[in-house]
Amino acid sequence: MSTKRPVKLNTAYLGLILFVVAQMLILLVAPRIDPFLDENDIEIPTQPPAPIAWWPGEVTLPSGEVIDVPANSALGPILIYIFAAVLVLGITLYKIPLAALKVLLRILFALLFSWGAFIATVFYLPFPVAVAIAVAFGTFWFLIPLVWLHNLVLILAVSSVGVVFGRFITPWTAMAIILALAVYDFLAVRFKLMLWMADRLSEVNALPALIIPKKYSEWNSNLKKHGEKVVELNPAAREYSILGGGDIAFPCLLTASVYFAQGFRPAAIMAVLGLLGLVSVYVIQTIFLKGKPMPALPPIAAFTLVGLLII
Repeated sequence: MSTKRPVKLNTAYLGLILFVVAQMLILLVAPRIDPFLDENDIEIPTQPPAPIAWWPGEVTLPSGEVIDVPANSALGPILIYIFAAVLVLGITLYKIPLAALKVLLRILFALLFSWGAFIATVFYLPFPVAVAIAVAFGTFWFLIPLVWLHNLVLILAVSSVGVVFGRFITPWTAMAIILALAVYDFLAVRFKLMLWMADRLSEVNALPALIIPKKYSEWNSNLKKHGEKVVELNPAAREYSILGGGDIAFPCLLTASVYFAQGFRPAAIMAVLGLLGLVSVYVIQTIFLKGKPMPALPPIAAFTLVGLLII
């Protein structure tokens, strides 16, 4: 009697494919936003003409023109919001028992995933259909968080965040956000804060990261039953590879911002540079770190910075 051995997958290739899918969603959805807004007579803020607005309020351009920059386009408040959210999440995970957080966090994630599915579909499908798809995705993930479904709704969510907020901020503001978070990413991995947070969130099946199994059969696994196996420090015993949601969301934000500032071709170039940055991450991790965890944003930031300087 022969038994089939589980088919093993190269998680690096799959991570790159998922990154490409997220960037493609940006380039597919971004061109539909302005026509949609015009058709429905909706007015929302656009990117300010200043390369980087550090704080909301009046800004004088080199030409002498005075413009008003809202908080959603200024670098200072955006960084404060992001780091405050990380701080609050860290304190919450440390102080409050996971049993009390499990349902709340899963509801919040389900709402985020529903919103992401809605943004990704509403520009192509009738409004009621987009709402139905969004509710179905969020509900299905909340009840049965299969690995493939988790990755799908997370990609929809991070690309939706990128394409929406990329319309508000300039490319250099987006680049400054990535550089600041790259420093945080390095320190968080160096002092194992990121691993601790990932471990805690995996216990409540609300991990904001792509979960890439090494075995084909694991793509249909239920995270409610196998979530505790996702975060594993020993590379030899690891059954899953993890790619943080921020490692995809912020390059998507930059690509979308470049699109709204300069058009499709520069945005596509930026997407390619982000992909090369992620390729370098897997190369460094494989050759020099032997599979140990490493921060992905610093190499991605380096490649996208070069790309932004070029375009």
